Amino acid sequence: MLGFGRDICGDFASATRREWLVTNGLGGYASGTIGGALTRRYHGLLIASLHPPLGRTATLARLDGVATYCDGTYEFASNRWRDGSTSNGERFIESFALEGTIPVWTYAFADALLEQRIWMEPGANATYIQFVLVRASAPVRLSFLALAEQRDFHALTHAYDARPSEAVSDGIRFVPFDGAGEMLVRARHAVVTARNEWYYGFRYDLEAERGLDCESDLLHVADIEADLREGGSFAVVASIGAAASLDDALALKRRRDADAALAKLAPADAPGWIEQLVLASDAFVADRAVAGAPDAKTVIAGYPWFGDWGRDTMISLPGLTLVTGRPEIARSILRTFAAFLDDGMLPNRFPEAGEAPEYNTVDATLWYVEAIRAYHAATGDEAFVDELFPKLEEIVRAHVEGTRFEIAVDPADGLLRAGVPGVQLTWMDAKVGDWVVTPRIGKPVEINALWYNALRTIETFARTRGDAARYDRLAAQAYASFERFWNDSREYCFDVLDGPDGDDAAIRPNALFAVALEHAPLAPDHHRSVVDTCARLLLTSCGLRSLDPGDPRYVGVYIGDQRSRDGAYHQGTVWAWLLGPFVSAHLRVYRDPAAAERYLHAVRYLLADGAVGTLGEIFDGDPPFTPRGCFAQAWSVAEVLRAWDAIARYR
Repeated sequence: MLGFGRDICGDFASATRREWLVTNGLGGYASGTIGGALTRRYHGLLIASLHPPLGRTATLARLDGVATYCDGTYEFASNRWRDGSTSNGERFIESFALEGTIPVWTYAFADALLEQRIWMEPGANATYIQFVLVRASAPVRLSFLALAEQRDFHALTHAYDARPSEAVSDGIRFVPFDGAGEMLVRARHAVVTARNEWYYGFRYDLEAERGLDCESDLLHVADIEADLREGGSFAVVASIGAAASLDDALALKRRRDADAALAKLAPADAPGWIEQLVLASDAFVADRAVAGAPDAKTVIAGYPWFGDWGRDTMISLPGLTLVTGRPEIARSILRTFAAFLDDGMLPNRFPEAGEAPEYNTVDATLWYVEAIRAYHAATGDEAFVDELFPKLEEIVRAHVEGTRFEIAVDPADGLLRAGVPGVQLTWMDAKVGDWVVTPRIGKPVEINALWYNALRTIETFARTRGDAARYDRLAAQAYASFERFWNDSREYCFDVLDGPDGDDAAIRPNALFAVALEHAPLAPDHHRSVVDTCARLLLTSCGLRSLDPGDPRYVGVYIGDQRSRDGAYHQGTVWAWLLGPFVSAHLRVYRDPAAAERYLHAVRYLLADGAVGTLGEIFDGDPPFTPRGCFAQAWSVAEVLRAWDAIARYR
């Protein structure tokens, strides 16, 4: 169990840099800081997914509580206000812990102890906030202000003429304007009274740090009061859409049973931190209904702001689903994305507003082939390969003949080129306005490693299904030409060949894929130098830097406005997911599972920072490697799980 005492929970700065997350399998979630103050526009007790997995809408923001006990009054809400002042309810938090995926706070009021748990109902836009009085020598009265909004979760709320909430059985109904979803806030064994008053000037510190608008107003929609005696409990249930059950005890049992089932998916000999990552993995699996498959699945790339991205989904699939023994989810995801294959390409992302998918990615499709290979290796499911094989043939045809954004095989050397000015196509995809920070036009090294890996994978499948010799010829040409990537002067691979300015010799982690993939195109006598160079220049305890610190373009801290942050995103920032390919490459070179595992040891400590119990997206390139970006990232969790599994299988 991950947990903290008063030293962390009672300090505003420490408690607000640690976050919690619960999800519902629809793309919806609830999140905040363990100290209670909201620091992001993305925080709230119910961020509902109205069009799963997207259409995410901030509804119930917070419950600000006061406990009256004996002769004392204890305000246990924490906030930061516009003028920088704070209300410091975190002083009453005795401890915070995770029970499976459920965050639990223990508040101390004199000799009374009050536990609070928050979880979501799987498959529903419903959040439970439960309070249990575990110790008291007299009754405790709890009073809460329910503060709400209804907005796109990327936006902020500023006071307007909202339609007031209205009383319903056991609670209130809130529909602030025409077209808004109906939010219900209800509680049994409590008195819920409708209110309509704006509270102004909440300040979100992390938004300010990111150079964005950082102030919001929230509408007081209800007062909630309950009297508890020792051993008593009650719960507030917030929902949008179908009304949720008020039986919080049964709902809690369902959540605990689901966590127990997830925990059993971890290998029997796995350490506790790996079991925690298995629990964390489920947060990213979400529904995406497609024609003929209403129960289809996808992967949320990261919380709080990402949706489902093609590249992230395919990189994450083996770790999230195959390592955790859920091949049926992997199959559903692969089938879901097959429906979106167009001109030999998978979409990069599905826009929030529901417009047509965006296909600006050269690698998502190649990672798709690798995900199919991993699925087949884990299951031996030949029938599913039969089903998808025409799609694989289409992918190769489109890439050989040429598809969007000048993505095409160069007939002169069999390598894959890609890129046009103003468009970002690789995973290093930061763009501000018209500025593509790392355009990488030409023949990127990891793209061609993935291309070779895809050709060899399809050639293997084609031996009983098609013209294997054709794929063998294409792969052999790409393999022979891949030697062009080797840079003797740096004993490392060029990052990009044949770019507008020639060959790019920057030391980036992308060469690792030429060693780490199942079908590695780099000549074996170069493998060790790639791994050692990455270890010496790029490796940190949190992941790998995206650029050598000795490069004049290196930026060591990811902070500031959007231009500053995006300018650093792939210019030195550390990416946790890259631990996966590094460990795989190290294992291939050194054949030492104990040494490879040591590169993962520090991960267990990351679970107690950022979002507790999961892994975030990025970290500063400079020590102390402060967490940045999304606080929970699918491929970070997935690639650590996959790497740990690879080590265990090697043993």
